[in-house]
Amino acid sequence: MTTQKRAGGTPGEAASGSKRLPSEATLLRIFVGEDDRSDGGPLYEAIVVKAREAGLAGATVLRGPMGFGASSHLHTTKILRLSQDLPLVIEIVDSKDKITAFLPVLDALMGSGLVTLEKVQVIRYGKDGAG
Repeated sequence: MTTQKRAGGTPGEAASGSKRLPSEATLLRIFVGEDDRSDGGPLYEAIVVKAREAGLAGATVLRGPMGFGASSHLHTTKILRLSQDLPLVIEIVDSKDKITAFLPVLDALMGSGLVTLEKVQVIRYGKDGAG
């Protein structure tokens, strides 16, 4: 299947077979530690897999070189030993309804961490902004 490049496509428009993402969307941001687990595996992996299963538009995991959370324990790569439990941020953007529907799934996975939501404007999504 070939997809033609379109001029002036908006994020909500989708090429045949691709997912749609509204221009007014919600960003779900999840802060966890690298050592956080779910069913024996990394929590961040479980979250990304569940987000994909839920049909969300996409997820990105970002690793932070330094941070602290509710315990105020500093996690950093600057210590002479190899740092453990570095901070991770998982970002997922989709429609408000799809993000809201995913929150109970996320709640079942997480024991601790921070979860935030914010409104975002989608400027581009997908190849050449075509959806």
